[in-house]
Amino acid sequence: MNKLQGKIAVITGGSSGIGLATAQRFVEEGAYVFITGRRQAELDKAVALIGRNVTAVQGDVSSSEDLNRLYEVVEREKGCIDVLVANSGIVDPTYLNDISVEHYDGTFDINVKGLLFTVQKALPLIRDGGSIILTASIAATKGIPGYGTYSATKAAVRSFARTWTLELQDRGIRVNSLSPGPVDTPIMESQASTQEQVDQLKASFAKAVPLGRLGRPEEIASAALFLASDDSSFVAGIDLCVDGGMAQV
Repeated sequence: MNKLQGKIAVITGGSSGIGLATAQRFVEEGAYVFITGRRQAELDKAVALIGRNVTAVQGDVSSSEDLNRLYEVVEREKGCIDVLVANSGIVDPTYLNDISVEHYDGTFDINVKGLLFTVQKALPLIRDGGSIILTASIAATKGIPGYGTYSATKAAVRSFARTWTLELQDRGIRVNSLSPGPVDTPIMESQASTQEQVDQLKASFAKAVPLGRLGRPEEIASAALFLASDDSSFVAGIDLCVDGGMAQV
């Protein structure tokens, strides 16, 4: 416990799923956490669940104004950032023939543009020696029908981690990407229109995982804690896959 004692963390997409589990774990380990999300009601529920040492700031990472407002709150209340988890993302399965300009723009605006400016705008507040964690996905390296646009965004995220590791080396800021496999979160349920379809989707993903099941948000949070803490002090530029072996064998 207390691996993040006294640290200040910002987690985008922190109102549900992996982001919420990560926020809970960070607070348990001694951090003060700022979480963001687009839906105020979900943020309110997350704050109540976390219970302490948390501030929620409603906003959309694809909005420059919302990001500015987030960091204004962080600077006013805490003055710095030790750990940034750029976690916001959307999944909208669409096959090549059906991809529209609106689908493409919506996915890239949040998963790529939003992540890039989440990091860029945080840099003045991130302390030298801090940790930046980018939520990618094993979809960046797997061919999954219907997930072409999403996979491309996550490949970009993986590339950012490599480039930014070198660009920020003089400040000692470690940048790593974290790539989950299929995880049982609300975002998976949003990919189907009926409960039967949701169950079928979960079963198909579980079958593709060597461990024979979906991941749990808490398991991804444990990996994020490793990358955020001094346990990973000599780890930079990696892609840490937490996928039950799905993309490894």
